[in-house]
Amino acid sequence: MPRTTFDALPDSARLWIFSAERSLTPAQRDTLLGEVDAFLDQWTAHGTPLTCARDLCHDRFLLVAADEAAAGVSGCSVDALTRRLREQERALGMALLDNGPVHYRGPQGVARVPRATFAELAESRAVTPDTVVFDNSVTTVGAVRAGRWERAAKHTWHGRSFFQT
Repeated sequence: MPRTTFDALPDSARLWIFSAERSLTPAQRDTLLGEVDAFLDQWTAHGTPLTCARDLCHDRFLLVAADEAAAGVSGCSVDALTRRLREQERALGMALLDNGPVHYRGPQGVARVPRATFAELAESRAVTPDTVVFDNSVTTVGAVRAGRWERAAKHTWHGRSFFQT
């Protein structure tokens, strides 16, 4: 039973967060999750099936995690996941692997802007240290559960990078 539910994974499970450049439509969501599920059903590290799961949050963020207690995730297995997501980028016509933009909660929901634009927004005070940002650099399921993925900018690398205190 390699693939499980996200809730069944331990806090220590290794995590990767991928963000779509815009919210997925229901059809895009179904396509992406179907492809990701098919991949996870056969995901291995050096031939050992990985206990893994995925979740989709805010119709934009794909969270993929693996419990490394039984088998550690190898570079080759991460590369295989990345290749599959590149295929999905082409099929969906949108970026999933671009880690450069900043995601934050704006007046119309989740917003995605280049870092330079976020810096301009911070300078003009359109976003503040209290603006909720998504820290896609968190690396464990436990970090998401503890609220370290989605929190005020002042408590993340965004605060150090964009706000003078």
